[in-house]
Amino acid sequence: MLEKILPEKFFKIISEKINFKAVNEIRLRADKPVVLNIGGKMFFLSESGVTNNAKIALYASKIIIEDVIFRASECSIYSVNEQIKKGFIVTDEGVRLGIGGNLIVENGQVKTMSNFSSCNIRIPHAIKNCSLTALPYILKGETVENTLVISPPGCGKTTFLRDFVGQLSERNLPLSVLLVDERGELDCGISSNYTDKICFSSKIMGFENGIRSLSPDIIVTDELGQNDDVAAVEYASRCGVKILASTHSESIESFMKKPLFERLIKEKIFKRYVLLSKRNGPGTFEGVYDENFSRIYFSR
Repeated sequence: MLEKILPEKFFKIISEKINFKAVNEIRLRADKPVVLNIGGKMFFLSESGVTNNAKIALYASKIIIEDVIFRASECSIYSVNEQIKKGFIVTDEGVRLGIGGNLIVENGQVKTMSNFSSCNIRIPHAIKNCSLTALPYILKGETVENTLVISPPGCGKTTFLRDFVGQLSERNLPLSVLLVDERGELDCGISSNYTDKICFSSKIMGFENGIRSLSPDIIVTDELGQNDDVAAVEYASRCGVKILASTHSESIESFMKKPLFERLIKEKIFKRYVLLSKRNGPGTFEGVYDENFSRIYFSR
């Protein structure tokens, strides 16, 4: 997909002179060096590959950024305006472009974005079996425990969720899984015979409509971060639907202090917490905790 949206010169260098499988993000900023996130470390893009020297780095321009966004929209900005209003575009292959620019607001509602000045291209990579260590602590017979994956941004939460859904399918467990995929990137690379999806919907609408129409056993969703997200989880729990979700936090301790999750913690909705970090690179598996935040698995 990147060959369709990146300038030919940039793509050629990235594909021929860099280990593409290790590239997590490509950041383009108007009149600034192109930045690559490789294995959690930042580098500039240069003619010879990567460098730490900004003086020999390749620069992006406003025209390049506008062209990348135009190509990612398949040459129709209007067709993806609902996504742009939320600050991103997701391609059919699950590549997400976070977009910076000027928000156009009318009557308190975001109408669109203009004057694009930056974009962050996040590249999904499937990591087979990355959830395998946590699997025995989450599986409960032929169902799962309500589980929340916690980590800072860019540490593999979405990758973990994708692999876990694939693991359920590989074990041929009789579970209907619903992906409530608010940004349209969660199901990229998932291999499952038992999965439905609702994309580009708020979590609360996706949960309510999905439970009514698709009768899932498990709902999988990414990045709980708003009051309505918590309300969606509580609704699913009351309906007897299991939940596998993720959220941003630096540690278990910082997560426990967030007012947003106070009710979920008090009511012990989640029975398992999986902690990821970038201590040894993105996706470092730190351990599994129970509903009382007792550590039941220690990473070595």
